[in-house]
Amino acid sequence: MRLSEATWTEVADLDADLALLPVGSTEQHGPHAPLGTDALNAESVAEAGAEAFDGEVVVGPTIPVGVAEEHRAFDGTLWVSPDTFRAYVRETIESLAHHGFDRVVVVNGHGGNIDALAELCRRVSRTGDVYAVTFTWFDAVGDHSSDMGHGGPLETALLRHTHPELVREDRIDEARDGGSDRWGEWVSGVNLAHDSDEFTGNGVVGDPAEGDAERGAELESLAADSLASLLDAVERRQLD
Repeated sequence: MRLSEATWTEVADLDADLALLPVGSTEQHGPHAPLGTDALNAESVAEAGAEAFDGEVVVGPTIPVGVAEEHRAFDGTLWVSPDTFRAYVRETIESLAHHGFDRVVVVNGHGGNIDALAELCRRVSRTGDVYAVTFTWFDAVGDHSSDMGHGGPLETALLRHTHPELVREDRIDEARDGGSDRWGEWVSGVNLAHDSDEFTGNGVVGDPAEGDAERGAELESLAADSLASLLDAVERRQLD
């Protein structure tokens, strides 16, 4: 069930304590992919995971703005501070728990959100009336995960499968040629670059041409299966 499309009476009649909360970002993804890539991909994976799960689960509305100041040099990028982001996601989780959805998996589509989400899920689970964990889809797709960049093969592939009309196919060569093959500027294990424009001219990391729709379908399937397995574990987990 998509929470935003249900009536309150339908929610009241639902016998479930599991919820998925997609979280993304509104930030540059090169000249070929939309600013909403991370939010769109998180939502697609959340819905596919809910369908793959053999049980009742609610899919909450997608949170579209995250921790993305590292992309501030590129027009259209939006961001909030980690403190604001954690507070917003935490209070949304607590709202879900108020209505009985007290086991929550946050489905994340943006690398910049990872640290903040891990911290807030630990904190809310320790101090609140809800158990929460975070799931980042591109870390749960097997060997494909090693190809994760930014606006690169994985994100482009998933978009080509789920939202092909949003990929600017005539800009794929431009995206590849103006991008970088690695995230950051590393010396002695330290990333010297705080912002993405310091190492990629157009915001892209990786080759989006290597992410076709067929690969996107495989990525969605792998991520959905991983998420369904996680939901099963969260549902079965014994909590104090």
